[in-house]
Amino acid sequence: MKRKMLFKQNKEISYTIKVRVRFVETDPLGIVWHGNYIQYFEDGREAFGRHHGISYLDQKRNGYTTPIVKSTSEHKRPLRYGDTATVKTIFVDSPAAKLIFRYEVFNEQNELVCTGSTVQVFVNDSGDLSLNMPEFFIEWKKKIGLINE
Repeated sequence: MKRKMLFKQNKEISYTIKVRVRFVETDPLGIVWHGNYIQYFEDGREAFGRHHGISYLDQKRNGYTTPIVKSTSEHKRPLRYGDTATVKTIFVDSPAAKLIFRYEVFNEQNELVCTGSTVQVFVNDSGDLSLNMPEFFIEWKKKIGLINE
């Protein structure tokens, strides 16, 4: 029996953290090396998952991992050693069996420094790609108000 799910539109689910720029994250010019923004995205995604009840450990307990299959970043301004950045992680709802996140990184003056996104897919413990949303993911979406049944 196929289920009919009603998806809500335009509900933003997000979480914001502060990240202190460490010396090791900077290049010889003293600015954050561009590749380190992916780590800031990861920090934001992990905090989002813990806060909203869909952490990597929650996924693993349900028999899944969620490898990243796509990541993007666009750099607007530099961050420097000692700065405190704000990383906003935004869940992008989709009817597909994917986790899609957008990121916004701001400096201490609340200026947009970097934007980005990641796409993750569900892979079960056997290593098989899940083409349908896992049941625990559907239940999570219901709990946070993204699905009405």
